[in-house]
Amino acid sequence: MKPFAYTRARSVEEAAELHAAHSGARYLGGGTNLVDLMKLGVEEPTALVDVSRLPLDTVDELPGGSLRIGATVRNSDLAAHPAVRERWPALSQALLAGASGQLRNAATTGGNLLQRTRCPYFQDTGRPCNKRTPGSGCAARDGVHRDHAVLGHSPQCIATHPSDLAVALAALDADIELYGADGPRTVAAAEFHRLPGDRPEQDTVIRPGELITGVLLPAAPAGLPSLYRKARDRASYAFALASVAAVLGVRDGVVRHAGLAFGGLAHRPWRARRAEQALLGAAPTTAAFERAADLELAAAEPLRDNAFKVRLARNLAVDALQRLAPPAAN
Repeated sequence: MKPFAYTRARSVEEAAELHAAHSGARYLGGGTNLVDLMKLGVEEPTALVDVSRLPLDTVDELPGGSLRIGATVRNSDLAAHPAVRERWPALSQALLAGASGQLRNAATTGGNLLQRTRCPYFQDTGRPCNKRTPGSGCAARDGVHRDHAVLGHSPQCIATHPSDLAVALAALDADIELYGADGPRTVAAAEFHRLPGDRPEQDTVIRPGELITGVLLPAAPAGLPSLYRKARDRASYAFALASVAAVLGVRDGVVRHAGLAFGGLAHRPWRARRAEQALLGAAPTTAAFERAADLELAAAEPLRDNAFKVRLARNLAVDALQRLAPPAAN
């Protein structure tokens, strides 16, 4: 047992101060990922700053049609929220596709976004892992990597990010609200997580000591048809081999709005910008969807055992877009 300090923060400002006072501190929300990693010896915090009781547990509709989600809102509550189910259905579907009911009751919005990779080599302290121990090597490259990245990976790391929620937020143009020593700031959800490059230990662009305080869903995609689809090895409680969040707005027979993001393919949710650009102004046909998906996935660099992911992701994207398109379009 390794000792650590524990403090319950009473405000966002106090949380940041407590974190700054302890080198090696971690924020504790639902604990569904952090506590597991502590048990494995992957995480060894010197202090835990409990933020689970902060007044960040509400979902608020804002003037203009946007929605603010507090960082400590539980995944199950967010998935069931009437406004989310009606106006941003892909978000509700993504949450319900993740983990078990018991874990969704405990996991928080902020914690979900900050969860670490489920790469088995990252979780095994007896194996080399650049994400866990920079400079030690990547055991997954020559090991078992069926579940690993086909987009945006580097020689240093081929891990994927496990969050379903983050994929939906990327496609929906959400923003992540942060608070730290320099005050509040906002980062686009699609840019919040990093590609590994030569610093795979840095999962996100979050600065030391910063705390996620909320997520802002913009009004623009509200009410547009949206969908989350996930392919996995079993029907529940499994991470994505590939997933897709899609938003499609069609007017006067052509695509006016497209949001597309892949999960399970990269170190972060993969916002499919090339595919989106190809869809804008095009008729919402199966052929157009196939061309857009192929254009995006042309950048894939599959490894020895995971080339199947490219085809799987392509089929998921095309199917999702077909389901969102007006019936007459196909």
